[in-house]
Amino acid sequence: MKNWMRHVHQIPAILQAVLNITLGLVAFTLCFFLLKETWYIFSFIFISGDTGTTAYEFMDQLLVFFLYFEFIALIVKYFKSGFHFPLRYFIYIGITAIIRLIIVDYDNAMNTLLWSLAILALLGALLLANTRPIRRDN
Repeated sequence: MKNWMRHVHQIPAILQAVLNITLGLVAFTLCFFLLKETWYIFSFIFISGDTGTTAYEFMDQLLVFFLYFEFIALIVKYFKSGFHFPLRYFIYIGITAIIRLIIVDYDNAMNTLLWSLAILALLGALLLANTRPIRRDN
């Protein structure tokens, strides 16, 4: 029975190792896509004079770049902060994703207003998350 209990206590460590390996693979995949977006932005600005790409499409690609960047920063922070995700990084990602959505889908004014209110709510949550008693990481 004690031999079995010793193995049960190892389960969290095994799951943590699987999680860390998986997050490492996700981080490398995101780095690949970040480099791909960097090449797209670089080629759009310096190489091609493609007039078919609008400013909205370029901004869409730029915000996708920042989403990749924020997810990579979140994974780095996870490993540096003792295997936990700070809440405010998820809020940053949410705000960036909603801004991207507003830029891409701006046809309906009511939807734009509602998405803007969602950003305002996320900013309120960010303010609460950054207060001294709640904040755990430095």
